Amino acid sequence: MIDVCLLGTGGMMPLPNRLLTSLYVRYNGKCVLVDCGEATQIAMKKKGLSSKPIDVICFTHYHADHISGLPGMLLTMGNAERTEPLLMIGPKGLERVVNSLRVIAPELPFEIVFKEISGDEMSFDFDKEGMPGFKITAFKVNHNITCYGYSFSLSRQGKFNVEAAQANGIDRKYWNSLQKGNTITLDDGRVFTPDMVLGEARKGIKLTYTTDTRPTDSIVRNAADSDLFICEGMYGEPDKVAKAREYKHMTFYEAAKMAKDAKVKEMWLTHYSPSLVNPMEFMEDTKKIFANSIAAKDGRSVELRFEGE
Repeated sequence: MIDVCLLGTGGMMPLPNRLLTSLYVRYNGKCVLVDCGEATQIAMKKKGLSSKPIDVICFTHYHADHISGLPGMLLTMGNAERTEPLLMIGPKGLERVVNSLRVIAPELPFEIVFKEISGDEMSFDFDKEGMPGFKITAFKVNHNITCYGYSFSLSRQGKFNVEAAQANGIDRKYWNSLQKGNTITLDDGRVFTPDMVLGEARKGIKLTYTTDTRPTDSIVRNAADSDLFICEGMYGEPDKVAKAREYKHMTFYEAAKMAKDAKVKEMWLTHYSPSLVNPMEFMEDTKKIFANSIAAKDGRSVELRFEGE
């Protein structure tokens, strides 16, 4: 199960009733934050979420509305007596940008580990960080500066086959370890591997998040078959297409077309322009393109579960 909370849905600047776009993802007691614009801490407080358990912060790009809340967030984490290292993932220049912002947050009781994204696509596995089967894939999108979207996937292994374990003469005391993916080597030289007792891998969970971009094939490819696709919808007004193209943003209808092409289960729109007062006004036409479209509001949450749970 993956817990998802879209903390804010605004773009460019926070408004009294619409904070800046930021995403909070939680799995197995570990948390990932995507982007940290001004007022992200307020959005978290409204949802009763703590900054202390955040293990990873991913940045889509370095425009102010996506990173300007970081110094305050780091200070709050430090004041909460956090000592564990914090991993940051982002485009080239990550360490330079973060350290520049840290001029006003110079002393922290924890280490920051930087991982810059290289190339058009890059994946990060978290098996050793207490998040078994969890992977983050960053993929380049099309904005006026280097910008990435993120897919979060949680794999699901096959069912344990008791008959196969017994047929292979595997003692019951090794079953749990094999089910967790470990290989067992006995003193007599016999080796038991997980594939000896596990069936074919089952469908996992997939979440894709992208913002500040024009429609791209990379988004459709990486969002394919996602259980949830959270996508920028800067403009709902049909007459804003030219503006979306000029500033490399997206309309509701372009986002819906990508959701349809990627065959996702559900799409949440986010990152609205400050001039867009009522996103719901444009959802009827959006749903004609992709029926499971939702004009998300701040704090929208969901638990993504494995099929059959």
